[in-house]
Amino acid sequence: MRTFSLLKGLPVIELQSGSRIGEVCDIHISGNGVVKSLLIRKGTLLKKTFHIDVQDVASFGWDGVMVEDQSVLKPLKKSNEYTFEGPNRLTGRTMMSREGERLGLLEDVYFHEEVGTIIGYELSDGFFSDMLEGKRIIKTELPPAIGKDTIIVNVKE
Repeated sequence: MRTFSLLKGLPVIELQSGSRIGEVCDIHISGNGVVKSLLIRKGTLLKKTFHIDVQDVASFGWDGVMVEDQSVLKPLKKSNEYTFEGPNRLTGRTMMSREGERLGLLEDVYFHEEVGTIIGYELSDGFFSDMLEGKRIIKTELPPAIGKDTIIVNVKE
């Protein structure tokens, strides 16, 4: 299990040559709440963004993401999928339970790296609340309903 914040900035390494081919800069999340791909920023001066399907990652290490070779890099196209920091971003959206309880603002996601299934969300109620009470983590088994303004989840007790 991994959070996006731990994955962000990790180098992506090619297993065949040991070369660094870029770094993780964002993730794509489908409308049914599954991490579909990693967004990879490549280049030094003129940076380009590519994506790698989660299934094409050989392994997720604590210090790097390993791929077989550069052929898994795909050009980034416009999509309706959600991201964490790019267009159509989920960070900062209000999360509510199916029962109508405001849970907080989305800060991070917990997901199984190998399959991309999101199993939990890290929520914030603002800086001072986070300092006094800490961030809130909720677990869920069912996919969320992602709307323009709100994300609705079925909270697992």
